Amino acid sequence: MSIAPLSNFLLPAAFALDLLLGDPRWLPHPIRWMGAAIAWAEPNFRSLPLSLGAAGGLFALSLIAGTALAAFLLLQASAAVHPLLAAGLEILLVFYCLSARSLADAAMAVYRPLRDADPTAAKRQVATIIGRDAAPLSEAGVARACVETVAENLVDGVVSPLFYAAVGGAPLALAFKMVNTLDSMVGYKNERYRSFGRAAARIDDAANYLPARLAAPLIALAAALLAGKGRPALTRAVREGRRHTSPNAGISEAAFAGALGVRLGGPNFYGGVLVEKPFIGTGLGPVVPSHIPRACELMIVTALISLTAFWTAAAALRLIL
Repeated sequence: MSIAPLSNFLLPAAFALDLLLGDPRWLPHPIRWMGAAIAWAEPNFRSLPLSLGAAGGLFALSLIAGTALAAFLLLQASAAVHPLLAAGLEILLVFYCLSARSLADAAMAVYRPLRDADPTAAKRQVATIIGRDAAPLSEAGVARACVETVAENLVDGVVSPLFYAAVGGAPLALAFKMVNTLDSMVGYKNERYRSFGRAAARIDDAANYLPARLAAPLIALAAALLAGKGRPALTRAVREGRRHTSPNAGISEAAFAGALGVRLGGPNFYGGVLVEKPFIGTGLGPVVPSHIPRACELMIVTALISLTAFWTAAAALRLIL
């Protein structure tokens, strides 16, 4: 699907941009446009003479397919002007889909006030990256929430986009980001979205299914390189990866638990309501603030290994075909 002659360098160039720039506020961001499109389209699809479930399914599929088609047509038009323009544009579009740098920056913004004994500031920072209530969290709870976020978003923000970019270039990577954005906006099990958002949530689960499972050995390899903890990471992923409400998020969290030697998961408050969740990493120690930079390091090394693996696989497939 990648049409530019420099597409062999698509993944490393986009990843390098992500590490260099992160998520600069001054750049226009397609993910924000996706959010605006979702907000605009939702009431229009809700008004269709269909059941909420059917309308929600059509809503999700239309936005996902529309995103892929728009990206493909944009790249085709760019290539008609000049192949180098298409190459640069595709690199930029895939860069927009990656979030390794911004994830590490957000986690370290939580770590610094914890290190400086400022729990109020740490809670304020962690509240921007978690779905649970931050106010009831202890220092250990803030650190645990931060590590869990790094582990879970490694798949959503790095491994899955790299995987889909390797398979189908920017159009498929952007389609995945629309899937992910839909899930974050409408994939809730509350009264408003239980029916309408069901399709979006299930598509997100399906889209992350394979990348989440590929992430387990990639995290284990990174853990082995960093601290010789590859076997505990992989063992925990296999044994405890299903101890999560999400069919995918628990795998990376369990691998991080084994790699860092910490216990994740457990009960949390959401909207003032205590939700009981199983622990991941049973028998391991509590998370402390110093685990946050270690989690970031593990995430970045896993991202580099993922890049290498998917880039190599894509190049080998091109040679075969």
